[in-house]
Amino acid sequence: QVQLVESGGGLVQPGGSLRLSCAASRSIFSANYMGWYRQAPGKQREWVAARASGGFTNYEGSVKGRFTISVDNAKDTVYLQMNSLKPEDTAVYYCNLRYGRREEYWGQGTQVTVSS
Repeated sequence: QVQLVESGGGLVQPGGSLRLSCAASRSIFSANYMGWYRQAPGKQREWVAARASGGFTNYEGSVKGRFTISVDNAKDTVYLQMNSLKPEDTAVYYCNLRYGRREEYWGQGTQVTVSS
């Protein structure tokens, strides 16, 4: 079992920045997939960004150029740097790690609110 602890959420004004962190209880070096998802009130959870074990990254269209997913293997932590935040980015953000085909873990979620 892997525990994922997220942090870094909060209230920010439009145009501001936040960096979310997802600390894992197991080495992330062996994870084949690391992703961030979000769920806004009344909406389904949606994929935001992903990083494969080889370093390839991909982003949902509305966040491309504004969000960056990165990792620190020494700290077993996955980050999501969010810049130029918009009110429509308001949601609970979740990290997701996968090891092989059978192991998948979710964080508890961290609230991001973008409002003036």
